[in-house]
Amino acid sequence: MTKYGLRARVLAFTILPTLCIGAFMASYFSFHRYQQLENNLIDQGINIIEPLAIASEYGMTQHSRESLKRLIGLTHRKNSPIIKSIAVFTQDNQLFVTSNYHRDFTKLRLPNGSPIPDLTSVTQVGDDIILRTPIQAETSMDGFPLPNDVAPPMIGYISMQMTTDRAMLLHYRDTFFAVLMVIMGVASSTVFGFRLVKSVTQPITHMVQAVHKIREGRLDTRVSGQLTGELDMLRNGINAMAKALSEYHEEMQQNIDQATSDLRETLEQIEIQNVQLDLAKKRAQEAARVKSEFLANMSHELRTPLHGVIGFTRQLLKTTLSPSQTDYMQTIEKSALNLLGIINDILDFSKLEAGKLQLEHIPFSLRDTLNETMHLLGPSAHDKQLELSLRVDADVPDYLTGDPMRLQQVLTNLTGNAIKFTERGNVDVHIAVLGSDEHHVQLDVQICDTGIGISQEQQQQLFQAFNQADSSVSRRYGGTGLGLVITQKLVQQMGGQIHFESELGKGSIFAFSLEVAVSPLPQADQLPLDRIKGKRVWLLEPDLFTQAALQAQLVEWQLDVQPLSLDAPWPELAAEEIVIIGSSALHTSQQVVHRLDTLTHQHNTIVLLSSHEPALYEAMRAHGALHCLSKPVNHRKLLHALLSPDAPRPIPQATEVITRQIAPITVLAVDDNAANLKLIAAMLKEMVSQVVVCKNGKEAVLQAQCQPFDIIFMDIQMPIMDGISATQVIRSQSLNTETPIVAVTAHAIPGERERLIRQGMDDYLAKPIDEGMLAQLITDFAHRRHQHHGNQQIDWALAIRQAGGKEGLAKEMLAMLLVSFDEVEWALNAALAGELQDDEVLAHLHRLNGGCAYSGVPGLQRLLTQLEQQLRDGVAVTELEPELLELQDALEQVRQEAPRYL
Repeated sequence: MTKYGLRARVLAFTILPTLCIGAFMASYFSFHRYQQLENNLIDQGINIIEPLAIASEYGMTQHSRESLKRLIGLTHRKNSPIIKSIAVFTQDNQLFVTSNYHRDFTKLRLPNGSPIPDLTSVTQVGDDIILRTPIQAETSMDGFPLPNDVAPPMIGYISMQMTTDRAMLLHYRDTFFAVLMVIMGVASSTVFGFRLVKSVTQPITHMVQAVHKIREGRLDTRVSGQLTGELDMLRNGINAMAKALSEYHEEMQQNIDQATSDLRETLEQIEIQNVQLDLAKKRAQEAARVKSEFLANMSHELRTPLHGVIGFTRQLLKTTLSPSQTDYMQTIEKSALNLLGIINDILDFSKLEAGKLQLEHIPFSLRDTLNETMHLLGPSAHDKQLELSLRVDADVPDYLTGDPMRLQQVLTNLTGNAIKFTERGNVDVHIAVLGSDEHHVQLDVQICDTGIGISQEQQQQLFQAFNQADSSVSRRYGGTGLGLVITQKLVQQMGGQIHFESELGKGSIFAFSLEVAVSPLPQADQLPLDRIKGKRVWLLEPDLFTQAALQAQLVEWQLDVQPLSLDAPWPELAAEEIVIIGSSALHTSQQVVHRLDTLTHQHNTIVLLSSHEPALYEAMRAHGALHCLSKPVNHRKLLHALLSPDAPRPIPQATEVITRQIAPITVLAVDDNAANLKLIAAMLKEMVSQVVVCKNGKEAVLQAQCQPFDIIFMDIQMPIMDGISATQVIRSQSLNTETPIVAVTAHAIPGERERLIRQGMDDYLAKPIDEGMLAQLITDFAHRRHQHHGNQQIDWALAIRQAGGKEGLAKEMLAMLLVSFDEVEWALNAALAGELQDDEVLAHLHRLNGGCAYSGVPGLQRLLTQLEQQLRDGVAVTELEPELLELQDALEQVRQEAPRYL
């Protein structure tokens, strides 16, 4: 009973029916008794008034008021308890005589115009009853009786007013006794209800209390007392349940005791195992440390000689050599670079396994990135006489934001594998859009080949480290088996998925999807497509995929493309029409030459070659080709060739080549390896005006205390004094406390760069040294030094270089950087107020750092990098208040300097 208890329900079901029935019966009999009394009163009145009307005939016919008065007065007196007044009215409704004085005798009179009733009428007026009976003449005026066939005339009527007071008194008496009987009935029902409640609810209450005690654990509780019927059955059931629970509890307690004993033994065993696991964990950590140390040492030991081999090979290639010597040196460089690639794969795999590989988030041109990758892979495909083609759908946006280097690494691994395992046929790369919105696009990248394929059994081992699908494959094609593992992990880290389909002997399709952000920056340069719009192009390309890719690109540029088959003759060509001829295994270079010789007019003829031999290019030009391009065709180079008759100047590339000049700065190079020191000094002498060399850290400290330098290149592992110790001494006591110090090391393990920057280095350069990266570091730090001395935040020359030499783009990027300041300043204020989490502050700083990388603000970028690194190292925001305030000042300074460049 959730709302009302059993007690209330029993009482209600006992009393309410009695009350309702008693009230109904009392009401019915009271009303019936009242009606009976009223009817009896009317009957009495009729028995009085009708004889009185007959007796009044004589007085009315004789006009004897006295006799009538005596008659009705006597009648009134005899029946005074029930009669108030009697009046006699003439046939014209005039009062003839009344039994007493009546103030309002009009109540007794018939309403004017109403006829005298033929029979006695009854009218209720308030609490009184008025009876009216006609007085009829039974004799004529001379005293003789009237004939039977003649209706007696009405000579008047008599009215009698009766009171209901006596009837009401009797009614009240009867009602009182009825109510009294109802009350007595309800009282009796209440008494019996309470007795019933006591006999039912009290045992149930005892049973409920017993159940509560059993629930509390007092299982010896029993329900006692003499009960009958269902209550007795319920009592027996509760007692049986309590007994069963008690027995079960005893059994369970025995089981618990046994389980506790077993658990105690198990815990002792687990404690022993925990000790063993702890020892195993320490051994594993020690093994991981040894592994990391081994990777670091191996990286250093391998990169150090490779640094010398690759560096001096490149230096030697700059000198005059015979063709065979050049070929030998290029072979040495290629072999060394292959070895370096294997080392990089191992280190990338180590980074991915440790989860320490960081992805960039920078704007880039997708088509330029793809073309650069295909250009690097083209020679290896041409050497095997393979057709390498690239198709990018027209709806694929070009300007994206992400990590172009890792995207190139994924494409290089997958396409390089396709080329490696394909002996004849095609390797086709297709980029399409799976879905897009305002800010993101989902790309689908497919690499199809006609190679050896992979069997179902071999596919199970495909993405395992240091393993290939077939043990004989590694002997035939080479490789470490890490490429696909690294590719899979890179794609997953970039938020995508990779899958493949393959059939043994029929080739493979490797595909991956990526969701990439669309760059908010405007297109870097617009191609002059309006100058070729509508021109007719005759396309002779036998390879179907290459033909489809070329045709889609030309149609996207709104050219009129007319495909030709191999056996079709040349149509009538107008002078302004363009001819594109593709060379492949299906259309040899001799056939292309024959086709060129059949052209009778001078046209803009473009030949596409699956080769990188300069002699073949010259042969095609000798037979009339105006342009020779290597497959897969770079879209910019193709557009330049299409524009060639009208615009001999080449289309600007995404990055312009800047003529290298000798920087008027002094650089200190420190390395304990004589060969490496000699090599870096030779490289630096081609870039800076003065180079000072040292063999160890101690000599470097002495030099730094004697003269100032613009940049210091510091090796890390050196005898006498290592690079980190030397850097700390130079930072604390020398003439170069603010001089940029770049770590030069063969260590390339995960986190090495961050560790060195925390130790006081400004940047990191891995061995073997890339000449382009070395030149970029010199340029950047030289400008930073200039900027530091000038106390400026914006280096406009650096901003223009970072924008590819385009001043307009540099202005747009600086303007966009200023817009992002508002959000960052809000985040900084919230961080200083303790209203923002550390990871949220890190996210804001990371986004701003990405924008600074292309806006010519090296000082601001350096400060952001330091803050970002400290947050990644676990330093709380509350401990970085001085640095955050410094960042706010730097943002304000950039905002103040910006108007002079915008």
